[in-house]
Amino acid sequence: MNKQQRFALPGTMPFLGAAPASMPGRDGLVDIKSLFIALRKRLWLASIAFILTFVSVALWTFQQTPVYQAQARLMLDTQQRDILDFGSAFSGLAPNTALIDTELEVMQSEALLSKVVDRLELTQYEEFNFTLQEPSNFDNFKDEVTGFLGLDEDDAAEDVEMTEEEEAESIRGYATFVLQDSIAVDRLGPTYIIDIRAWSTRPDLASEIANAVADQYIVEQLEATLEAVRRENLWLSERLGTLKDEVNDKESAVERYRAQSGLLSAQGSTLTEQQIADLTRQRATRVANLREAEARLTNVTSRRSSGAGAAAIAEVLGSPVIADLRRQEAEVQRRAADLATKYGPLHPDRVRVNNELADTRGQISAEIDRVVSNLEGEVAIAREQVNAIDSSLASARSELARNNSATVRLNELNREAEASRVLYEDLLERFKVSNERDDLAKPDARILTAANVPNSPSSPRTVVNLILGFLFGGVMAGGCIFLAELRENHFSSGDEIERAFGLPSIGTVPLLSGRARKNPGDYAIENPLSAYSESIRNIRASIVFADLDNPARTVAVCSSLPNEGKTGTTYALGRLSALSGSKTLIIDGDFRRRQLTESAGLEPEAGLIEHLFGEIALDDAITVDEATGMHILPLTSSRNTPRDVFGSRAFDALLQRLESTYDLVVIDTGPLLLMAESRVIVSKVDQVIVVAKWRSTSRPALQASVNILQQFNASVAGVALTFVDLRKKRFLGSGHAGYKQYSKYYTEGAA
Repeated sequence: MNKQQRFALPGTMPFLGAAPASMPGRDGLVDIKSLFIALRKRLWLASIAFILTFVSVALWTFQQTPVYQAQARLMLDTQQRDILDFGSAFSGLAPNTALIDTELEVMQSEALLSKVVDRLELTQYEEFNFTLQEPSNFDNFKDEVTGFLGLDEDDAAEDVEMTEEEEAESIRGYATFVLQDSIAVDRLGPTYIIDIRAWSTRPDLASEIANAVADQYIVEQLEATLEAVRRENLWLSERLGTLKDEVNDKESAVERYRAQSGLLSAQGSTLTEQQIADLTRQRATRVANLREAEARLTNVTSRRSSGAGAAAIAEVLGSPVIADLRRQEAEVQRRAADLATKYGPLHPDRVRVNNELADTRGQISAEIDRVVSNLEGEVAIAREQVNAIDSSLASARSELARNNSATVRLNELNREAEASRVLYEDLLERFKVSNERDDLAKPDARILTAANVPNSPSSPRTVVNLILGFLFGGVMAGGCIFLAELRENHFSSGDEIERAFGLPSIGTVPLLSGRARKNPGDYAIENPLSAYSESIRNIRASIVFADLDNPARTVAVCSSLPNEGKTGTTYALGRLSALSGSKTLIIDGDFRRRQLTESAGLEPEAGLIEHLFGEIALDDAITVDEATGMHILPLTSSRNTPRDVFGSRAFDALLQRLESTYDLVVIDTGPLLLMAESRVIVSKVDQVIVVAKWRSTSRPALQASVNILQQFNASVAGVALTFVDLRKKRFLGSGHAGYKQYSKYYTEGAA
C-alpha cells in the first residue's frame, strides 16, 4: 500500500468546540469577512432582535409621561463672621468634605422634606397622592385576576379601617417618599455650591419644589442656630446663678478663716509681718544708739584711766558746761600768772586767784564725773531697750510662724475662691455675648440661583432615546448573532473546517432533489456538467493529482455517523472516475447496511466476504457497471460474519492485488463512531476522505472522528461537505460563486 502522507493533529489544535467562522481566525484577528458572513447567515435573527429592541424603546419613549426638571443653587457659607469675636472675624471654616456630605443628607432627609410637603400642599397633586392616581392597566389586570380567583374578599377582610388622621398621615408619608425620589442634591465639584434638582410632571411645581427645598434648608439652619443659642443662654443663666452663690460662699469662707487665724492684713501684708518690720527697724536704731553710748563711755573711761587731763576728756565729752569751765579756768590761770609777776605767793590776790582756780578745777572734775555717770546710765537704758525689742521681735516671729502655717490653708481657700470667680466672670462675659448673638444669628447658607420654570421636559428625551434604541437594537442584534454563533454546532463551509481542525476542504457536494437524490450516481453520469458532477470530480482530483509521483490507489470514504452522504459520494466518485478512463473499483465495506450494493441495484450471490473466506475467486466476486465500466465488489445480503475480516491477512493481500490491478480503489466504509471495522480499513489505505453533512454533522462528532483517524495513523486527504443547499449557502457567504452563478454556468454548459 502506497501512503502519500500521514495526518497528525497539531498539539495546539482547538477542542471540539472550536470557534465558528465569525470568531477570530487563525491569525488571532477578527475576520471582517467572517463577520459579514455571520450577519448574512443570521440576518433574520438580527433583524428581528433589532426591530423588537428599537420598537420597544420607541413605544416606551412615546408612552412616557413628560417630566420637567428645575434646578436651584445655593452656597454654604464657609466664612462665618462673628462681630463679637475679633479672632473669628479673620478666620473661616476649614474645608470639610464630611461636613458637606452631612448637609447634603440633611437636605434629602425625611424630616425636612415632610415640611416641604406641608408647605407646598403636595398631597393635592396626583403624583404625590396615591388616592388621586388612576389605576394602571397592570393594576386593573391584577384586580381582575384576584377577583376571578376570589382573593380580593380575603384581602378586604384583612384590611384594617383607618381613621382620617391615620389616612392623612399615610398620604403624607407617601408624598414624602415620592418627593425623596423626585429630588437630587449634588455638590458642584470641589466647591461649596450645592445643586438642588427637582422633577415633576408639572413645570411650575418642579420649580416650586426646588426653591422650597432650598428655602426650607435655610430656615432649618436658622432655626437650629437660634435654638442652639437659646439652649446655650438657658444653660449659662442657670450656671451663672450656681456659680454666683459658690463664689460668695468661698469668699466668705476665706474671710472667716482669716479672722479665726488672726491673719488680718493691711496694705497687702498681715499685722504680724508689719509689727516685725517695725520692731526690726527700732532695734537697729536702738543698737546704734547703744553702740555710740558704749563707745563714748569706753573712750572717757580709758582716757581717765590713762591720766589724761581734763582738757582731753572734755574734748572727748564735748560738754558745753565743761567747755565754759575750762574757759573760766584759762581766765583764772591768766590772772594768776599776771599776779605772780607782781605779787608774792602769799599775797591775798594771789591766794584768792589760786583758790578760784582750784574751785574751777573742782567743778570741772565734778562735771566730768557727772557726765560719765550719765553716759553709764544711757548705756544701761539703751541696752535695756535693745533687750526689750529683741523679746518683742522673738514673740512676733513666733506669731509669724504660726500665721505662715495657717496661710497654707488660707491660700488654698483663696485659690478656690479665685477659680470660681474667674469661671463666673468668663461665663458672665459669654452670657452677654450670647445674648447679643441671638439678635445677630444668620443661616449657614444662602441661595445663589432660584429655580426657574422649565420650558421643555427633561424626559423622555425622544431623540436621544431613539438613538439609544437604534444602538441597543444593534447591540442586541450583534449579541444574538454572537450567541447563535457560539451555539453553532455544525459546519457551513470548508473554511470553518480548515480553521477548526487544520484539515483541507476537498469539495462541496450540492444537495440533489427528487429522484436524483435517491440515486446520485445515475445523476452524475446523466448530468456530467452539473455542479454535483463537478464537485465529485474536484474530490477525485484532490486524491489522484495530489502527488503525481506517488498517486493514491486505495481510498476509504468514511463519515462520523450514518446518512451523511458517504455511500452516494463513493458511488458517484467511482463512476465518474471510470468515465475519465481510470480503471476503478469500488468496494462495499459496510457489511451491516450494504448501501453501496443497493445503490448499484445489485443482488449478488457472492461478494467480498466470500472471496476473503476463499470460497470464490476475485473475478467471480466483482461486478461490472455497464454504463461506465466501473468494477464493483459488493456484499451479499445473506452473508454476515462476526470475524474481523478487514484485519485479516486475506484483506491485506486483497489490497495489494487491487493496487497492482486498478488505478483507483474506493472503499465505502461504515461510520467511524459506530463500527470498529472502519477504523481498521482507514489505517490500511493510502488516503481517507471524511464526509460531513452540511449544517448537520456536529462539531463533537467530527472532532471524535478526527481523533480516531489520528489514533489509527490514517492519512487524511481532506473533508468533503455533502448535501449542500446552494440556495441557502449563498446567504452564508463562502467566498465562492453563489447559486445563480453555478446555475447559469452549468446550464449554459449543458446547452
